[in-house]
Amino acid sequence: MAVSKIEWTEETWNPITGCTKCSNGCKHCYAEKFAKRLQAMGNERYKNAFKVTVHRDLFERPLHWTKSKMIFVNSMSDLFHPKVAQKDILAIFDVMNRASWHTFQILTKRADRLVELSDKIKWTDNIWMGVSIEDKDALVRCEKLKQTGAKIKFVSAEPLLESISEINLDGIDWLIVGGESGAGSRPMEEEWVLELKDKANEAGTAFFFKQWGGTRKKKTGCKLKGREYKQYPKKKKK
Repeated sequence: MAVSKIEWTEETWNPITGCTKCSNGCKHCYAEKFAKRLQAMGNERYKNAFKVTVHRDLFERPLHWTKSKMIFVNSMSDLFHPKVAQKDILAIFDVMNRASWHTFQILTKRADRLVELSDKIKWTDNIWMGVSIEDKDALVRCEKLKQTGAKIKFVSAEPLLESISEINLDGIDWLIVGGESGAGSRPMEEEWVLELKDKANEAGTAFFFKQWGGTRKKKTGCKLKGREYKQYPKKKKK
């Protein structure tokens, strides 16, 4: 487990590392750059750089962390990548089921496979399932997410590359919005963010504005019209 700099989580757990680009949002993948840097530093976990690699010795790590944490699963990969075996995906979910004192956040761009495996997954209350949506072409992922049995469903609109005002947030518990950061980052318009904030308010969806991004993201910050929005989804009543 590693303390995370990602604003909407506390820790990261990477039983899988590595991925491949699959859509427009992947162009400037931070995980790919970081993995190659770790490989150059001699980190054994990244000897394959950004090729999909399964670390089965890390599968049960959360069971040994006694303090309750909010944990982002596979910040350095995509759990539903086609090169990750179904048995490994289900084994990782089984650990999350058993580690009920933690909250696990999973984010995927492979919504088709998510739906395909949903009926095989035990969706306990401590699992938050999300999809990344960066542009209009990716909006279908939101509708795919709604087909799953996840108790808490969320959308990460980061990097937000164009207006996605057509999104239907009914049934979505949490919306994260953020601009792309780093060298070559693509700009995000304020209007696109405000559209999503209004949509979230209408749907009763918790709204979390992460950052404006850019080459100097600390300078641009995370204030929208002079204030911060750091909402989290409410636990659902049984």
